[in-house]
Amino acid sequence: MSSYALHQPESLAEALDLLAAHADDDTHVIAGGTSMVLLMTMGLVQPEHVVALRKIPELHGIASEADGGLRIGALATHRQLELAPEVRAYAPALSDTFGQVATVRIRNQATLGGNLVHADPAQDPPPMLIALDASVTLRSRAGERTLSVEELFVDYLTTRLQPGELLTAVHLPPLAPGTRATYLKLLPRTQDDYATVSVAATLRLDGDGRCEHIRVALGGVAGVPLRARVVEDALAGEQLTDARIAEAAALVDGIVDPADDARGSATYKRRMARVWTERALRSLRDPSPSV
Repeated sequence: MSSYALHQPESLAEALDLLAAHADDDTHVIAGGTSMVLLMTMGLVQPEHVVALRKIPELHGIASEADGGLRIGALATHRQLELAPEVRAYAPALSDTFGQVATVRIRNQATLGGNLVHADPAQDPPPMLIALDASVTLRSRAGERTLSVEELFVDYLTTRLQPGELLTAVHLPPLAPGTRATYLKLLPRTQDDYATVSVAATLRLDGDGRCEHIRVALGGVAGVPLRARVVEDALAGEQLTDARIAEAAALVDGIVDPADDARGSATYKRRMARVWTERALRSLRDPSPSV
């Protein structure tokens, strides 16, 4: 690992000033460090300046909002989110998603903001956040803007974050009564591994048992987490029979673009995307008491 200058700002304004001051240098931001330190150790990233965010109070915190939504500071760790009563009250499936990230040692260190900015398409939280219609707040010295989590990702390890910008918070809108959510993933080897394929979904049925609302997102099957709009469109307003669910799940074949890697071949992942989408939809139609 090459030498670098470490900066530890104690306010958001100070951090943004540092990023602006070193805009012409190779400057990287570090939150929990579980990904960045590994990249630096391997020599894949060799920054001149590292801006560490841990001491910035504005980036911490998990809070329920008056309208029933949820605000999560970028530096909230996966373990904090796994255990937070506010997160479980919002959606038990969201708590469960954070509890499936790696090992407890990683969850104690890794942050949600760092997870999203790292933009590995096989990570657990992004599909669940997309299914829940979450958005992110991005701040720079020029101002603030909001993007949906779905819009944040551009390609493998690439986001729409601009130079000098920080992801400061994640916002989840209130869930309508009766909304169900789930997150399922296929693991190649061990419980702490990245998913071969993952599926997150939310569903709400009307009084006649027809699909009133649905969002489906997949991880590990393309360069970015994918929202499966074709599946949503196929099921909107429909009775969720086994045959209809199977037909809708089969439509993911047309949107996924998986890569061959150590977790499986592209052909295998494509097949599993269909299988696990069907499983997720069935689990929401016939929920256990915890969903």
